[in-house]
Amino acid sequence: MRRRVAPEGLVSVSPTVWAQIRQGRSPTPILVAQVLDGEAVVLGEAGVLRARTELAALVLGAGPLEPLLADPQVTDVLVNAGSGVWVDRGDGLSRADCEVGDEPAVRRLAVRLAGIAGRRLDDTSPYVDGLLPGGVRLHAILPPIAVEGSHISLRVPRRVAPSLVELSRWGTFSTGWLRVLEALVSRRSSFVVSGGTGSGKTTLLGALLGEVDAGERLVIVEDVRELAINHPHVVRLQSRPANVEGRGEIGLTSLVRQSLRMRPDRLVVGEVRGAEVREMLAALNTGHEGGCGTVHANTAADVVARFEALGALADLAPAAVHAQLLSAVQVVVHVRRSSGRRVVDTVAVLARGAEGRPQVESALGRGAAGETVIGPGWPALALLLNLDPGVFP
Repeated sequence: MRRRVAPEGLVSVSPTVWAQIRQGRSPTPILVAQVLDGEAVVLGEAGVLRARTELAALVLGAGPLEPLLADPQVTDVLVNAGSGVWVDRGDGLSRADCEVGDEPAVRRLAVRLAGIAGRRLDDTSPYVDGLLPGGVRLHAILPPIAVEGSHISLRVPRRVAPSLVELSRWGTFSTGWLRVLEALVSRRSSFVVSGGTGSGKTTLLGALLGEVDAGERLVIVEDVRELAINHPHVVRLQSRPANVEGRGEIGLTSLVRQSLRMRPDRLVVGEVRGAEVREMLAALNTGHEGGCGTVHANTAADVVARFEALGALADLAPAAVHAQLLSAVQVVVHVRRSSGRRVVDTVAVLARGAEGRPQVESALGRGAAGETVIGPGWPALALLLNLDPGVFP
């Protein structure tokens, strides 16, 4: 097998690789590596190794984005048409020293990544969500929907799940809050982690689940696998999109139902975003203590309104949502970004308010200078978690 350099620097691969492509099979890592066999005389052993790495990235991986995806600090990689690459290393977006090429090159990369994820991306299907090898979540969108050109968004999962102690050490919350969050898990209270996009909801939920007793069975339901959990007994269910014919879709609603037949000690919904809220609330109301999940909300106080909106997608009246929410969810932990850092902003309890509507009462809050602010919900939270209400975090 030989690697031939075509005009304008294009790589012409061997007949064996082309034969495999014509048969409808993707090139394998072995075949890609064999393309450069016999070039050691010209390139040297180090040159062949480097060329194999670059060729594998171009054919099988994310091309020039591979070094960014391999960076353990990177959580997001964003490619904006042909105008540059941006990354988030936990302290906000910054421009990356990475050259993908012009807009057609970005489009080719997007289409290839979609193919790796087993999805279709073309003019008739101009946007795609998918999962790449290693758990990287892909979103890509093509013109004319994306006006300036093709865009790629990659969410990189954490390879190592941080513990609550590590999050405290990193400044995500003060050390005084650590015993509260540990008690939240050990007392088997049901809770949701709320926050905006990229605020650290998944990271905090994974750290909390890492505190669960090793003898308990966790059943995780996710749209796309994101939760990194350091626990010996984790069962994962992941939704499946419809194929190109519009068939075969398996949504979170069905998966939550299936999870209840799998003897979960704790049911976890990675992100509550649709009609599956009905099944989740029903499960937490039928003896599945310690269940949890995440939900998008701007503040802790907005969580009730968010559940009302999700309940409407499941044809639940507001009164039905209120009744189930009050008995299903006990605590709200809200996270946000502060000066580029992800921090726990509020720990609150759900209480019955006027006319039976749930209301969120802050127990612990983060002040402007990072200090702890004790809220009206602290006595109720301390009672729930078997803590001394007279000893403030």
